[in-house]
Amino acid sequence: MAGFREVDRQQFPLQDISSIVGLFKQQLESSYEPDLALLSIIVGAVENSLTWNRALSAQKETENFTEFKLPPVEYHIVEALYSKFHAIIKGAVDLSLYGLTKFATRDLVKKVSDVIWNSLTRSYYKDRAHLQSLYSYLTGNKLDCFGVAFAVVAGCQVLGFRDVHLALSEDHAWVVFGEGGKETAEVTWHGKGNEDKRGQPVGPGIGSKSWLYVNGRPVICTRPMEVAALVSAINPSLSPTTEAMEIALLQQELLWLLYDLGHLSHYPMALGNLSDLEEVSPTPGRPPCNALFQEAVLSARTYYANQHVYPYTYQGGYFYRHKMYKQAFESWANASDVIRHYNYSRDDEEVYKEFLEIANELIPQVIRVVGSGHSARSLLKDPECFAHLLRFYDGICQWEEGSATPVLHIGWAKPLVNTISKFDAAVRARVDIICRGATPENGGEGGGDNGGGTGSASGHLNNNNYRETDIVRSLESRVGPVGTSAGAHPSIAALTAACGEKILNRDYLLAGGGPPFASEGRESPGPSSDIPEPTPSVPSLPPPLPVVEELPLGPTEEGRPQVILHSQKMRGLKDLLLAEKLNTHAISLQLTAQSQVQVGRKVRASDHDSMDGFGIRNSYKRARRE
Repeated sequence: MAGFREVDRQQFPLQDISSIVGLFKQQLESSYEPDLALLSIIVGAVENSLTWNRALSAQKETENFTEFKLPPVEYHIVEALYSKFHAIIKGAVDLSLYGLTKFATRDLVKKVSDVIWNSLTRSYYKDRAHLQSLYSYLTGNKLDCFGVAFAVVAGCQVLGFRDVHLALSEDHAWVVFGEGGKETAEVTWHGKGNEDKRGQPVGPGIGSKSWLYVNGRPVICTRPMEVAALVSAINPSLSPTTEAMEIALLQQELLWLLYDLGHLSHYPMALGNLSDLEEVSPTPGRPPCNALFQEAVLSARTYYANQHVYPYTYQGGYFYRHKMYKQAFESWANASDVIRHYNYSRDDEEVYKEFLEIANELIPQVIRVVGSGHSARSLLKDPECFAHLLRFYDGICQWEEGSATPVLHIGWAKPLVNTISKFDAAVRARVDIICRGATPENGGEGGGDNGGGTGSASGHLNNNNYRETDIVRSLESRVGPVGTSAGAHPSIAALTAACGEKILNRDYLLAGGGPPFASEGRESPGPSSDIPEPTPSVPSLPPPLPVVEELPLGPTEEGRPQVILHSQKMRGLKDLLLAEKLNTHAISLQLTAQSQVQVGRKVRASDHDSMDGFGIRNSYKRARRE
């Protein structure tokens, strides 16, 4: 209990924000590791005392933050809970069974997980707020997903293992351990039930193409970053629309402490939370919230290969609230550029709801606001905004490709059609659309450019003829390379015969759309090749990583905006989108077609009910940012 012995008893009772910030500062600057159990108990005590059975009327705001008085946190209460946690862990784990080693083993991590898991009460809903701290665990045996993972790391710290750390995606938590943090283990659940995956490794096969595991690019925490995680997990909400201002201010001050000490630079989600708090209540002398939103984006791009979605949706929400609509469109398109690298699954309910809200509520609202079109700078007259919109939907369509469950249904198609129809044909025609198809030669994404990069001469621009080499490559994808003898590939003979019997498809020759012959039915090319699975890397602090892509939008030589479409559905919509008169029925059919994904039950927004502790906090953040 070195961490607790360092605490000066005279600091108690803790009854204002500055006293708690001072204790955290002492822990973070100590020669010892910060004591996770101690700090979680303290912030949990404050959060629960201010939100438990409290009237929904928020305390009157004041400009002087120090005037907020907190319920006193008494020394004897903290000491009793702290000792109880140590007794639970040490009483259940016999270290002699694991030999003399400074590194944890999978069996030991699983044992600590068992201790926490088996002591939880089963008669509560795990998506309720305020269940993420050890205070909740020690006083009510209740924890959400994040709380379980944090408790396991804190329990391993109690046992003296300094190699066990939190791994955080945008909606899940697990642990890394062992020399160099090379081992991984599930220690909690995710989804609707209590699926017991605890102890199983999070392998590259699971992490690849899965947003839940951010394509093998999670935030691997150091001890101070785990403190940042528990602070970021603080939930001031009293209801979906009301919060305890004292808790929000405590969280804000603690995040600034961690920011000043350099512990948020590798933590995009925490930077996003701080940005949100600053937007509501700016701190004099601090960077503005828009700079913090951008810092979160740069952190995700620098250290996590641009595999995190929420930095862009946080930023887009900020632009939306401040009526910077063009910038919001760009941020939402950038978020979609990230999600295109994943395959949608039923574990993705939170990010699904995020994109559904953007597509069906926020974008239509923007269009309604600017719909008069009287201003010369209206979004509806700006081809770049139209290009951002196409990129946004292209990413979502590509997210659907190769997935077992469809994403797009009629509820998505109607708002898209309504939005597209508000852009005049002359504006839509000013966007150069490049279609990157799947071919064996380029690995499925146009010269290996997975979802990014500005166009090159090999793209299919609006007014360019479909080059002969592209026709040859497309035919080769169906019948084999040119020059292969008929004996080696029987399909060539059939194709040769067909050329004398069928009329070539004009759209295929001019724009690359449809099958080669006019009499053929619409065929859908196979899903794009998967991105190579990354080799997992778990350093204490991630080094800068190459960004997966450059944003696929830029001006052409004529100054026209340019967008690259990768998804099968959006490539098939190219001619419809550029038509002078929109065929809204055909656009809807193309978007909702199920031929390009495995057939499954259509997804409704109401199907997505997260039982994960992350879900309630993300939903709260969305409501708060409105």
